[in-house]
Amino acid sequence: MRPIRALVIYFILVFLGGALLAPWLWHLAQVFSSVFPGSTFAQKLANAPFHRFLDRAFLLLALLGIWPLMRSLGATSWREIGLPPPYGQAKQLFGGFFGGLLSSSFILGVEVAAGSRSFNHNITIRGIIGAIFSALAAAIAVGVLEEILFRGAIFGGLRRVLYWPFALGISSVIFAFVHFLNRANISGPVGWNSGLVSLPRLFDFHALIPGFLGLLLVAILLGLAYQRTGTLYFSIGLHIGWVFILKIFVSLTIQSPTASIAFWGSDKMIDGWLAFLVLILTMVVFIFLPLEKRPPYTILN
Repeated sequence: MRPIRALVIYFILVFLGGALLAPWLWHLAQVFSSVFPGSTFAQKLANAPFHRFLDRAFLLLALLGIWPLMRSLGATSWREIGLPPPYGQAKQLFGGFFGGLLSSSFILGVEVAAGSRSFNHNITIRGIIGAIFSALAAAIAVGVLEEILFRGAIFGGLRRVLYWPFALGISSVIFAFVHFLNRANISGPVGWNSGLVSLPRLFDFHALIPGFLGLLLVAILLGLAYQRTGTLYFSIGLHIGWVFILKIFVSLTIQSPTASIAFWGSDKMIDGWLAFLVLILTMVVFIFLPLEKRPPYTILN
């Protein structure tokens, strides 16, 4: 099937190409720092761990490949992947956003109340404001790009040839798998094959349960939002709300050294049983929400 083949080629190019590109980005950063020795940014960039260059290489190729992937999956316009003109979509977008804020804030509130995390009292007002703006910017970027890729292109492309629940399952597993990858650090000098050497280290399955299951639920919820509304706006808002609170969670709170990672989760928030239970509750509530159904141009099955 053409969509499956296109997806396989896309991910091979992203991961293999990113592994080959990352060492060149690292060396480029070293050259940049030598040309601008007085630049704090240049020095910070040059001293960044290799896994950051690997992550950026993956991201760069993933972004460059989104439109070719959408075309190969049969989409010829933004409307066909769930992005009609934004006029009249505010209800969907902000409804999803506040739903994401509410569910993820509940996790944060329970953890603080239970003492598994505490607010960082050393952070300044300026630091709090900076963390909020940084979290919002990251949340918007991640929410928009990932929904276009995973729901609009991948889920939307697969349901052209598969019954939509099967397409939702496959696209959700892909989403969970990609987000489950571990950061791969290397020791020693960076060579042309350092990215290739790092690839096997990306797969760390020690926290498969509930970490992977939580990510799977996240993907299913986002996919159901797309399927039920017919556009990506609700799922984009939901994704932005989740990522925003996650960034705040990491920036403004500190985990207790005695907290159970298995139940409360790590700084990722999503990898604990608490988040898993909240996601199940969120899905139950979501199923009964009276979401407005959009025209069927994106509902292909």
